[in-house]
Amino acid sequence: MKYILFCGGGSAGHVVPNLAVMNELRYTHRLAYIGTNGIERSLVSEAGYPFFEVDCPKLIRSLSPKNLTIPFRLAAAEKSAAAILGREKPDLVFSKGGFASYPAARAAQKLGIPVLTHESDLSPGLATKMLAKRCKYVLTSFPETAKLFPNGLCVGSPMRKELFRGERSRARKKYSLSEGKPVLLVLGGGSGSRAINEAVRRHLPKLLGTWQILHLCGKGNLLASPPEGYVQREFEHDMGSAYAACDCVLCRAGSNTAFEALALKKPTLFCPLERASRGDQLQNALYFQRRGLCRIVREESLSALPAALDALRTDDALRFALSACEIESGTQKILSILRETGAQPPSGEREGRSPKMSV
Repeated sequence: MKYILFCGGGSAGHVVPNLAVMNELRYTHRLAYIGTNGIERSLVSEAGYPFFEVDCPKLIRSLSPKNLTIPFRLAAAEKSAAAILGREKPDLVFSKGGFASYPAARAAQKLGIPVLTHESDLSPGLATKMLAKRCKYVLTSFPETAKLFPNGLCVGSPMRKELFRGERSRARKKYSLSEGKPVLLVLGGGSGSRAINEAVRRHLPKLLGTWQILHLCGKGNLLASPPEGYVQREFEHDMGSAYAACDCVLCRAGSNTAFEALALKKPTLFCPLERASRGDQLQNALYFQRRGLCRIVREESLSALPAALDALRTDDALRFALSACEIESGTQKILSILRETGAQPPSGEREGRSPKMSV
């Protein structure tokens, strides 16, 4: 039985796609996970997989004295990961990117263990760039990203099959939402987007005149006395029901969430994270906006959120574009590559083309 060790963390966006792949392999492969003491520990442990912790530093995207300690802490994290790999002896390491993936993936490369990495965003992150040359393949969500690497291969974004099994009437009953008004799903992320959370709640009286709201607001961000028509959850494991219940989505523009919402053909208003980031979310959002598949509101324009959501709700051209586009989950392609790591993929895919991602 092949042993695959997964890594990646720091945010749910790195962990949930890994779990989508792991859940398809759990009965045929031995699986484990390396990450930090962040959200990945709780999500992976809840899913029932062995978890190994390393203390990995995160680059602060501003001038900070803490960045001076990163080389030393990174070396220590890599040494710790190498000890785990030496003891566990996996056949393959699958990295989902992000700072939490680097120590395990780099240690595996030095130990001669094959490494695959998956880059979610349109522009590759630092960990992907540093690992790419020694990876068997750099798997990507976007065709354009695959073309940046000699070993690039576009497979799409891995998505949980449960996302596509939600049933609208049952989902609305679950959240006590009626059929009389459209439902807006607000995704604040695992820790909650302060800008989105505050903007939605600031405009609640006006928004609730048009919408029912299902707000996934992040841990510790619940309102004490929510008004009627406003349903809040810190986190939702059953995202299939959350998407099935809604008519439109308001969220950040992390790649995984973006692909999920658009694959489910939900009209979406993206509010990209721009501060304290490399600008990847804005690039993702603009990519889909150029194809007529979404709308964008910048953080500095959240004061006009009700009008932006009204425009989203009445945008017939966007709905037509969504109905015509074809976005397929990348999970099955990733599974095929993991199972047959020695096989060469079709030449068309190596050039970055994805026949089931006509966006």
